[in-house]
Amino acid sequence: MPSAQPRLPGLEDIEQLVFPDHEPNTSIQARFEAFHELNPWVLRELERRTAECVSSGWKRIGIGMLFELLRFRYGQATRGDEFRLNNNWRSRYVRLLLERHPEWEPLFEVRALRAA
Repeated sequence: MPSAQPRLPGLEDIEQLVFPDHEPNTSIQARFEAFHELNPWVLRELERRTAECVSSGWKRIGIGMLFELLRFRYGQATRGDEFRLNNNWRSRYVRLLLERHPEWEPLFEVRALRAA
């Protein structure tokens, strides 16, 4: 039986992604909620990276940059496994971050949702 891949230092919080099953016409919001429920560590990691930016004095943060950083870190932690984080969920993750940390509101540009 193969052993689990060793974690790289500083990447202990990166976990293997779990993807939910959903019906073909499921809304973006419902798919996001199902994914988030199975992968709460993604929000925690985005939150941690945002806090690092804040402590370094950043005045603006882009969720796209955080997603790409998370993809990079996931590749390191899993030795290159593909990290499929749906770009349609960026706006949902920003809203969760701001719900948990309203003081971060000036850091992110938040636009109206176009799809449910």
